[in-house]
Amino acid sequence: MSNKPKSLPVLQERVDDLPVLIAQLREMGVPELFNQAFKIHRNWSGLSFGHLVSAWLVFVVSESNHRLSHLQPWAEQRLHTLQTSFGVALVATDFTDDRLAQALRYLSDDAGWQRFEDLLNQRLIRVYDLTGNTIRLDSTTAKSYGTITPDGFLQLGHSKDHRPDLPQLKINLSTLDPLGLPLTVTVTNGACADDPLYVPEIERVRATLQRRGLLFVGDCKMAARATRVNVAAGGD
Repeated sequence: MSNKPKSLPVLQERVDDLPVLIAQLREMGVPELFNQAFKIHRNWSGLSFGHLVSAWLVFVVSESNHRLSHLQPWAEQRLHTLQTSFGVALVATDFTDDRLAQALRYLSDDAGWQRFEDLLNQRLIRVYDLTGNTIRLDSTTAKSYGTITPDGFLQLGHSKDHRPDLPQLKINLSTLDPLGLPLTVTVTNGACADDPLYVPEIERVRATLQRRGLLFVGDCKMAARATRVNVAAGGD
């Protein structure tokens, strides 16, 4: 009988920041909340929609790369790390271009995003005991070299980047003080004025926090009469 020790297979993977990012997503409940918020077809198989999108987010943050075609080879080199960190079974074919394209179609549902924001905010505020009543509202623009289409987000408008020749989109954001926690975000076309964006954002904040008596803070464009009337009438 041979006493020669048996050779053991050695698996080598780059861990990088993956365990930290995945642990944070799991603590926030992101994979489960994605599954709850978006209505996924019953024929979806393999890795769940929520875990697929969460792994994609980890890839984007870790690699600073959002390209669909780069996710599968990246995941294939880190399958053990991803599987252990997420606590679910997965294979490289869970991250194909086709599945990501299908996930993007689900993610384009505005109602699903609003449900996800509400669920995530309610969870974070409950878990971390975030009871602040001060909400900051502001908007910004992002210019692009993309093509302008009649119904698209990219439109010519007042440019804060001093590039009126480039189309832009507008992003409206609400955050909870003092942490600066993002609560809601709305993307509109770049030709839209700031004034009419405040009331819809305020209504979304009220819906996600489920309380009144809030202090809304914004710049001078928030002083429009319609906005002030809405804030006062809502008990804030």
